[in-house]
Amino acid sequence: MLKDILKITLALAIAIGFSACNPAATPAKQETKLQSIVKKGELVLGTSGNMAPMTHSIDNGTTAVGFDIDLAQSIADTMGVNLVIKVMPLNKLVDAVNNGEVDIVISNLTITPERNTKVAFVGPYITSGKCIVTQAPDLANASKEELNASHKRIAVTLGSTSEEFVNIAMPGITPVAVNTQEDAISLVRNHKVAAFLTEYPVCTAIIKNNPNDKFISVFTNLTYDPIGIAIAPENTHLQNWMQNFLTRADNVGLLEALAAKWFK
Repeated sequence: MLKDILKITLALAIAIGFSACNPAATPAKQETKLQSIVKKGELVLGTSGNMAPMTHSIDNGTTAVGFDIDLAQSIADTMGVNLVIKVMPLNKLVDAVNNGEVDIVISNLTITPERNTKVAFVGPYITSGKCIVTQAPDLANASKEELNASHKRIAVTLGSTSEEFVNIAMPGITPVAVNTQEDAISLVRNHKVAAFLTEYPVCTAIIKNNPNDKFISVFTNLTYDPIGIAIAPENTHLQNWMQNFLTRADNVGLLEALAAKWFK
């Protein structure tokens, strides 16, 4: 009996020792998302391309320009990789970063509690607020309560926080969801809607780029909108790198320089 126990013990000891010495038994260190981006030499950006001057699609929607795009290019340059831009609908961006179709999302994306349950956010790199573009002075200066009581039709970008804000906070307003900024401008211009509700940088760009339409806008502080970079929640190394990048970008004046370029 004792001899059998000794044989079993010796066999187990040999097996354990062999496993410990066998390199195949040691799990390989998994590459992080950031390391795979650097190794591949590409950073894939997801952006909506429909919120100038933050992100505006060009070349038939195959690429984009704007504050967000310049920020993404600076990120890619600092990583030492090429920037690949994928323009897609705003309401598809969160899914795209979670399923790995894109590495990051920079698209004037407001950090909301609901979105934050699905993705991690780095930032904010800029803060904004809602405003409306209209041709009616009384509407431009209206409070949230006055705007709600007006029972107007107001254009909003599909899948945006502006659409959510109208649905939740202004039940008296009829939201008209559009895919692009140009669609919204056309509706206001042709009096199909009373106004376009969006973020303040977008409002200022619309007024500047359409001087003959006599659009007006007032920064009303209807909401507080912190704008951030969306990253898949498991990519903690990439999140850490990105937060450090934003801290440095702010301290060396990069964000201020981009604001001067795009917001004048």
